[in-house]
Amino acid sequence: MTFSFSHLTAALTLAAGLAVAPMLAHAAESDGIVVYNAQHETLTQAWADGFTKETGIKVTIRNGSDMQFANQIVQEGAASPADVYLTENSPGMALVDANKLFAPVDAATLAQVPETFKAADGNWVGVAARSTVFAYDKTKLKEADLPKSLLDLAEPKWKGRWGASPAGADFQAIVSALLELKGEDATRAWLKAMKENASFYKGNSVAMKAVNAGETEGAVIYHYYWFGDQAKTGENSKNVSLHYFKNQDPGAFVSISGGGVLASSQHQKEAQAFLKWITGKGGQAVLRDGNSFEYAVGNGEASNPKLVPLSDLQAPKVEPSKLNSKKVTDLMTEAGLI
Repeated sequence: MTFSFSHLTAALTLAAGLAVAPMLAHAAESDGIVVYNAQHETLTQAWADGFTKETGIKVTIRNGSDMQFANQIVQEGAASPADVYLTENSPGMALVDANKLFAPVDAATLAQVPETFKAADGNWVGVAARSTVFAYDKTKLKEADLPKSLLDLAEPKWKGRWGASPAGADFQAIVSALLELKGEDATRAWLKAMKENASFYKGNSVAMKAVNAGETEGAVIYHYYWFGDQAKTGENSKNVSLHYFKNQDPGAFVSISGGGVLASSQHQKEAQAFLKWITGKGGQAVLRDGNSFEYAVGNGEASNPKLVPLSDLQAPKVEPSKLNSKKVTDLMTEAGLI
């Protein structure tokens, strides 16, 4: 049998292909993970940098909002290019989980976080937390003047005196907690009163600035906006103090920032490793030592020392997987808030 030049070329091509195949497979594995990130960009970047430095695994971050990504993941289904989904609040996690799009979180990762800060089914886990507060104008209000409950803001005496950012995922998570704790009728009535009583702002920081400028006496926001501004110049919070409702009140709700690995991820090992890292000592140290001023949630992990300890907040117990974003947006739309 003669071996022609064409046969030789074909043989060499085949050999080259066989040699390149494992190289391509290795390249695909080394491309790292894609994170759909609804957390604060600087915080997630710090997590990604720390994780990559320790493991060598590359992290590509795509930034957006909680419900934007939650709905996008549902639409993408098994074709989603994301490996990990991170949120600011838990309703987005609950939506993805309800559509059975998460892989179970590794047991070792779940073991790093208390039961309070993870989904009951083990499909996603808390990575950070934030407390609801009433930011108030300390030049106008004394402690005795402050609402004892979030529900008090529905009273006529608070008409025109407080504000919030109802269109944001932060506030909608708070309403989700109110719905879970007090039921639909009470939530509907409170939202109706809010429509009459409150001023509306685009974002928690804008609401806090309005309090600082004397435009309104108080605002329902998350705590870290005040701490973040104080750590800089304090110019947007110099006239503002924070009131913690405590007493298991809906206004003492602590919202969980969540993380989950998508079942469709082609990089399960790396994605699970990332989730384990950010809930472990390295990732929680970023919260303790950084300037995000969000609470650490890992077992035994300390938060930034400037924060009121989580154990002192007397937050109500809310099962995070039950927070219903769809019902909340329906009720808020019905009330004319969004």
